[in-house]
Amino acid sequence: MAKHSQLEEAYKNHARMVYGFLLAQTGDPDTAEELTQETFYQAVKSSSRFDESCKISTWLCAIAKNVLLAYRKKQHGSPRPFADTELPPASETDSSAEESALGKIRRMELMQRLHALPDPMREVLYLRLLGDLSFREIGEILGHTENWARVTFYRGKEKLKEEKEESK
Repeated sequence: MAKHSQLEEAYKNHARMVYGFLLAQTGDPDTAEELTQETFYQAVKSSSRFDESCKISTWLCAIAKNVLLAYRKKQHGSPRPFADTELPPASETDSSAEESALGKIRRMELMQRLHALPDPMREVLYLRLLGDLSFREIGEILGHTENWARVTFYRGKEKLKEEKEESK
């Protein structure tokens, strides 16, 4: 019974993060929702194997990554749509519709630039920015060290800055 309530709590606390990660990877809200549900289904099925040696968010991201890989394999490497992804709503601090629209355009440009980064740089930035994971958690998920995750994030951020300067 404790595992059941722990999983319910995990869903409440981490579903949005898992969905955000999957949305960033797939670019399709419906697919991301479907894969989020599959992630939690797989988590329930394998809950007896969760030994609490890592954070539950790390465990769930690892499951989400495996679910995503299985989905892509099933799709035979079909291209990942991204440009039409609906982005999060503009900040409520935007004072006008014009500022809101500009904010959405900026977020869209950022997401397109993120998507163009090579793996694993792109994945590290997604996990950090959309998944709100620590560098230690990112390192665990991707099978590297915390320092590797920090360096990869920094390099990705610098690459985005360079590309932004070049596009001016």
